[in-house]
Formats: sequence, structure tokens, C-alpha cells
Amino acid sequence: MNYRKSMMPNKNGELVIGGVKVSELREKYGTPLYVMDVEFIKSVCCAFKDTIAKYYGGFGGVAFASKAFSCKAIYAIMKSLDMNIDVVSAGEIYTALSSGFDISKAYFHGNNKLVSELEYAVNNNIGVVVIDNIEEIEILNDICSKKGIVQKVNIRTNPGVEAHTHSYIQTAKIDSKFGFSIENGDAMTAILCILKCKNLTLNGVNCHIGSQIFDSNAFRLAVDVMTDFILEIKNTTGIEIGELNMGGGFGVHYTESDPKYSLEDYCNYIKIITMAINDAVESKKIAKPRLMVEPGRSIVGESGITLYSVGNIRDIKGIKKYVCIDGGMFDNIRPALYQAEYEAVIATNCNAKAEETVSIAGKCCESGDIIIDKIDLPVAKRGDLIAVFTTGAYGYSMASNYNRNAIPPVVMVENGKSDYAVKPQSFEDIARNDNIPDFLK
Repeated sequence: MNYRKSMMPNKNGELVIGGVKVSELREKYGTPLYVMDVEFIKSVCCAFKDTIAKYYGGFGGVAFASKAFSCKAIYAIMKSLDMNIDVVSAGEIYTALSSGFDISKAYFHGNNKLVSELEYAVNNNIGVVVIDNIEEIEILNDICSKKGIVQKVNIRTNPGVEAHTHSYIQTAKIDSKFGFSIENGDAMTAILCILKCKNLTLNGVNCHIGSQIFDSNAFRLAVDVMTDFILEIKNTTGIEIGELNMGGGFGVHYTESDPKYSLEDYCNYIKIITMAINDAVESKKIAKPRLMVEPGRSIVGESGITLYSVGNIRDIKGIKKYVCIDGGMFDNIRPALYQAEYEAVIATNCNAKAEETVSIAGKCCESGDIIIDKIDLPVAKRGDLIAVFTTGAYGYSMASNYNRNAIPPVVMVENGKSDYAVKPQSFEDIARNDNIPDFLK
């Protein structure tokens, strides 16, 4: 199990996270429950920033990828650490603004930003809009012209580097829905279009080669392609690109098949990128660009666990045994969507010996609602507390009210303290926007 200092069993075998016992969390907040370890989140952010400071002279920054986990509390943490953020919707922008975050430190991504979203972003002084479509250039320039401002923009490029990850989360293949292909000339066409716009100014170039990447060579190759493109821009237009945003995608530990990365290992990703850029700057005779990275999963993924209470046990003799929990695909869709795999423990008896292989099944009316298909656990009984690890990213952010289940609350813990980051939903919350049309009354 991927235990660490701020999340490990105590002498009695009970899991403690952020100085709080899981049994106390269930007693106070109920289950299912997302729990986030603030100390871990802060430590990863600071480690990434410190690495850029050490190996790149501090000429850069770290933007938290909001899509991994978005709520007011996480933006408050990012503000306290002087982080940037990346946002992908007006809803994320609104949430960041509501927390008091300075939205001028935000990058606005998206392959199909709505006109209303672009207007909302510009009206609220967004920092950088990351252009992802040729039509977006004209639309954004028109919005900025009417407002009488000049907006900083980056373009998202597709460097054609295929990282070894699930096909659904590879985002730099030539047939990806994201970004302008460098190989076929679309990226240069976008650059030239932006340079013709009076109300847009070219701030830099972006790429993102995928998610859950453990192969550092993929990042080296991406840097080579991106700095070649920066050189091409210089030779074609005479402009030195001021910023290179290498995205994120750094892998995290879900199961024993994944590496167990320390903070130093995470920072090695950044070190490799900085060294590759420094080499390229010297060999290709380009100006040193400001470096931005946009990690999301690696900041919050391993900070989070989800706590469930065991309900029915369904034992099909000689075939399969199901341990049913009070959550399911409404709080974690990734196993059904990506065939994602997780580790789990009986959280009040972590040191007990595994005696059987079971499936942890959710409560939704779907045969595919399986959180973990096969896992070796001690014999579980009704009322036991199960902790599923590494659910801090894309758990809450992808949750739904499927089957009219409530999205679980989020609790943050640090130094023995706990409090809601997202409060529980009531039945009234679930049905709040329902309406019976007059013609049905």
C-alpha cells in the first residue's frame, strides 16, 4: 500500500489521514466521503515550484489544473501558495473568483469554449486564453475589440508525441480533438492569424501530451518538438516566443503496477523538462522562454481517499463474492469509464491478513458499477469501513447524481483538524431545479 507520513495506519491498525482517524471522520461526516490531505497538496505544489527555482532560475511557474478537483477551498490553497491555475469552463472561473483567487493568474483552456464563456473570462480579466481552434481567434479578437482591451493568448499545439497511457487520455496524437498540429502546419497558421489581430497578443505556446505518464522520455521528446517549433516561429516571423507551457500529465500511484513516487521523483519530471529546455535554448539559439507546467492529478490525486461503509455481502459460492458499499459510480466513474484500477483496505484494520478475493460493488442500478473488480481483503462484514486510495483527482470533479444519489461531501484534513470543503447535498439540493411544466399539471 502506498502509505506515507501524513496518511498511514496507527499502532492499532486504523488508517489516519492528516492526523485524524478514519473512524472519527465517519462518525462526524458519514459515508461515502471524500477526504483530502492538505499537507500533501501543499508539499507537492511547493516541490514543483522549488524545482523550477533551482533548475530554471525561477523563470516560470506552476498552474494547478482545476479539472482534477475544483472547489473554493482548493483555490484558497492555490492562492496561499502563489500558484497559477488552469481553468476549462466558466464554472471553474466563477468558483475561483468566488474564492478570492486573482483570475489574472489563470489560463483558460478548452477545445470548444462557448462565446459566452469567452466573454465571461474577458470581462473578469482572465490572464491568458489558450487558443484551441482557428475560429476562436476571430471570436476572441472581436470580443476584445468591443471591450477595448488587448488579451494575452497562447496557442495549444499538438506535438504528435504519444505517451504510453490509456487511449482516452492521450491528448497529443495527430487525430486528437485538442490543439493545432505542428506537423501539418496548422499551428503556424494559427500563429500567423493571431499576429494579424489588433486585440490579441501572443504570449506563448502550450502542449499537453497526455495523462498518467511515467516515461520521462516522452517529455524530453515533447520539449525537442516544441523548441523546434519556437525556432520555426522565430525564423518565420522574427518573434521570440516568451513562454513555453509544457502542460502536466505526471503519473501517480493507483496500484502496485504503478511506481511509488516520492516528492523527489515528481520533481524529477520538472528537472528533466528544465534541463531539456536549457539544452535546446543553447543549441537552437532561441531566447529562453518562461516555463509553465500544469499538473493536476499529481497535486491532488494521492492526497485523497474515499471512505465507504460496507452494506450487503453477496457470496455466489464458487463464482464471485461482492462486498457492496454505500457509494459507487456516482462518486467514482473512472473504473467504468477508463477501466481505472485502485487499491483499498479495511480502514479500521489495515494490518489484517487478506483472506479472500472479492469485488467491491457500488449501489447503482448498473451491472458495471464496480469500484474494484478483484481485490484481496480480510473477510469484510456489514458496517466495516473501506478506504479507496488515490481518489483526490477526478473523483469529486466527475461525480454525478446518477440514480438520484447525493454527491458525497468533501472534507479536508490537516494537523488533526477537519472541516467541509464541499458540504453534503440534501434531497432538496438534488431536486432543486426540477420543474413540472404547466401542461402536465
